This record gives sequence, C-alpha cells and structure tokens, in this order.
Amino acid sequence: MLTVDFARLPVGPGVRVLDLGCGGGRHAFEVLRRGADVTAFDMDQAELDGVAAMFTAMDKAGEVPDGATGEIVQGTALDMPFEDGSFDRVIAAEVLEHIPDDMTAMREIFRVLRSGGTAAVTVPSFLPERICWALDEAYHTAPGGHVRIYTLAELSAKLKSVGFEIGPHHHAHGLHAPYWWIKCAVGVNNDDHPLAKAYHQLLVWDIMKRPAATRIAESLLNPVIGKSVVLYIRKP
Repeated sequence: MLTVDFARLPVGPGVRVLDLGCGGGRHAFEVLRRGADVTAFDMDQAELDGVAAMFTAMDKAGEVPDGATGEIVQGTALDMPFEDGSFDRVIAAEVLEHIPDDMTAMREIFRVLRSGGTAAVTVPSFLPERICWALDEAYHTAPGGHVRIYTLAELSAKLKSVGFEIGPHHHAHGLHAPYWWIKCAVGVNNDDHPLAKAYHQLLVWDIMKRPAATRIAESLLNPVIGKSVVLYIRKP
C-alpha cells in the first residue's frame, strides 16, 4: 500500500533514493522495482533485516532491474550517517509525527538531499488523526507513538523554515480512516472485535484486488477524510 505518488516523485535508473523511517519497506520495494538505488533507513534493526530479506527475494525473482541496488542502514533521523547531498530523492512516510524534535529531522532531510532534489513527506491528516486521539488515548500514548497532529499549514511552514520550497500536496487512504476510527472506538489493541476484523478484511481485499468501485470511492473520500497527507518539496 503506497502513500507516495511516484508520478509526482519520479524515480528510476541512476536516481539515489533515501527511504527514511522505512518500516516494513513498502516504498523502498517500489523504488527498487523502478530501477533506482534505494537506501532503506530505520532505527529498528529487525524491520531492516526483513527489508533486506525482501530485497534478496526480489532479486532472485527477477523483480530488480539491472543496475538497481537496495541497501539497509540503521540509525536515527536526528543524525543520519550520510554526507551532505547524498540523495536525489527522500521519502519520509509517516515518520515526523513520531519524532519530538521534528525540526532537527527536517534539517537532516534538507542536508542529505542534493540541491535540486525533491522529497515526499507524509503525515497523518489533521481531521482523521484528531478523531483517533479523541476516541482512544492509547492510540497516541503508546511508546513510539504519535507525539503531535500536524495541520498542512504547520507542516509546510516548518519545512519552509529549514529551506525547502513547498510544492503540491494530496491526501491518501480515505478508506483507511474509518478503520482506525473503529479501532479506536472499540480499543485500539482489540484486533478481535468483529467490526474491526470485518473492516480489516475489506481493506485487505481492496489492496489485493483493487476493484474499480473501491478505487472510485477512495478517490472521492481522499480529499475529505484521507488518512494521510502527502507534501512534495524541493531543495533549491
């Protein structure tokens, strides 16, 4: 399930991409499939080990174009072990809302991106996220959870203050917001609740089959209740 629109953040052979806070690697895998050189970066070594295993499996399955490379690097977004201007693209998907010192992380993104390079930053959208916080305190108080709710204006202003040029934005995952509202209403850790299980099965079916009806529904829901907002930015 991709949040970033690669039509707006083009990647391909010869392009160096940092997937910051890669988690399970969903965006890193797509970058590699498109023939770019991707560095999957995260604090969680166990997540990175899984990403590395998938890189290897993709290569064996013939899914990696000739010349494309995928590597994993462990570290913190507040002090990344990369030289200035190391990357042509940076993806920071659902990362900044977890970091208390988000401005330092933004400055690090600016530093490692080359001049003229572009980045995609995604965070939870204000309204869906605010509803989740109101429904269940455990949603955002768990260790490593969300520490803030961004408005688009705040996110843009912070990124602009560190030097970025602000570009277009869009919302994504409109079908997913109701799922998280249900989860928060019944208890965010109550995965066995019948309503939460049923909606989860719907989402899995949608991800696997991508039927026209749900694609149309999500395109209509995204501007209103899209779970994530995606902002595209450029380093001058």
